Amino acid sequence: MKVVVLTGAGISAESGVPTFRDSDGLWEGHDVMEVATPEGFAADPALVQRFYDLRRAHLAKVDTNPAHLALARLEQALGDDLLVITQNVDDLHERAGSTRVLHMHGELRSALCLACADRFPWEGDLAHSPACPGCDEAMLRPDVVWFGEMPYRMDEALQALQEADLFVAVGTSAHVQPAAAFVHWAAEQGARTLEINLAETLSTDDFDESRQGRAGDLVPRWVEELLAGR
Repeated sequence: MKVVVLTGAGISAESGVPTFRDSDGLWEGHDVMEVATPEGFAADPALVQRFYDLRRAHLAKVDTNPAHLALARLEQALGDDLLVITQNVDDLHERAGSTRVLHMHGELRSALCLACADRFPWEGDLAHSPACPGCDEAMLRPDVVWFGEMPYRMDEALQALQEADLFVAVGTSAHVQPAAAFVHWAAEQGARTLEINLAETLSTDDFDESRQGRAGDLVPRWVEELLAGR
């Protein structure tokens, strides 16, 4: 059985990673256009770099939760038959032990060079305009996908969805495309679909089954059910 799991902000929020978007649509007091678009970066790169430097530093203060650990345990059982596609830019899946993780929106602990287009693991700040390890130009930016940019590795994601027997969405609001359409793409290929979220979403009715509650409670329970039924 091939399983694709899509994870969103909800799974990391339970580890203490802020979702950053307030009820008024602001990200830590900033309009999303200021800190999460190519245009915002062009207008004020220092502001954008500081914003992501703070997010990167915060990762050191959080840890995995039972949902991350359960998905890592599922990978141990299923191997290559499990793919986790995440909208999150943190590294909590990897810290829990998952290796088959597709970061469709990039990673905070990675830097992208606008001069040579290479990307590099990055732990420190970018606001002081450090030189690129590859070409020595001071043109690094956060290696994250901003609004208006193409998500990473979409060909791999679509291929996995086409082959999936089961598609599960965990902690995602179903607001952001193309991830919000994954349930439709998987279902069209005959996959069974399950939603796990704190509350109903815009896409709840599109799933075969929906479970409401904390990911840290429901994901381990679902993994145990799946493994018991193999």
